[in-house]
Amino acid sequence: MTSKPEWLYKQSAVIPYVLEEDSCTIVLVTNNSKRSWIYPKGVIEKDMSPEDSAAKEALEEAGVIGDVESTLLDKYEYEKWGGVCSVKVFPLDVVEILDDWDEKGMRERVLVDIDQAIRQVKPEQQNALMELKQHLQ
Repeated sequence: MTSKPEWLYKQSAVIPYVLEEDSCTIVLVTNNSKRSWIYPKGVIEKDMSPEDSAAKEALEEAGVIGDVESTLLDKYEYEKWGGVCSVKVFPLDVVEILDDWDEKGMRERVLVDIDQAIRQVKPEQQNALMELKQHLQ
């Protein structure tokens, strides 16, 4: 039995990427405890689409602005708040990386190539990165 409202368990995420001639760079941030690397995600805002809500998270958590695609890369679940969160993951084509952003002091940010990102994130986030790699080829 969950201890929070049901809508809190519906989440969305984006994988912010920068595509150059022969490489794909991913923007990762640390989670709240700074123990692991993740791509931005959060609760879907009640008045927003999953894509737009995830783009907002990318701005707040990673300081990136971009164009979110409607392509659903992956769905995964994880346990939090005494329940199971369901996360939809979308690609975000980065157009600007800000020097200052809302959660700058709370999180670290790193830009890594897509293969390194796959190795760095939690197992439940790896499949979406592999799907993005296929999507961009």
